Amino acid sequence: GPSPTLSIHVYTPREVYGTVGSHVTLSCSFWSSEWISEDISITWHFQAEGSRDSTSIFHYAKGQPYIDDVGTFKERMEWVGNPYRKDGSIVIHNLDYTDNGTFTCDVKNPP
Repeated sequence: GPSPTLSIHVYTPREVYGTVGSHVTLSCSFWSSEWISEDISITWHFQAEGSRDSTSIFHYAKGQPYIDDVGTFKERMEWVGNPYRKDGSIVIHNLDYTDNGTFTCDVKNPP
């Protein structure tokens, strides 16, 4: 039979503000009743304001952060999270007007 599924609760601020040229921390905390497995993954997506498309800009898996190396956030993103502290936060440096949009944090903690 199918295995039971347990949810992870992910918390992010509704809105974050920053000024052009500065940096901003995009906080992502989560809660799970299960222990944090070595297979935990965290993915950040960005959807520019006025766009219908969302792109992956950051991925954490197998204990390693993988930062987008070709897009608009190249060399401006910093991983500051710690999954074992239930934190998937990132920092975006040198903010630009084009960074305005929706950022989504997705956490998966497979058994």
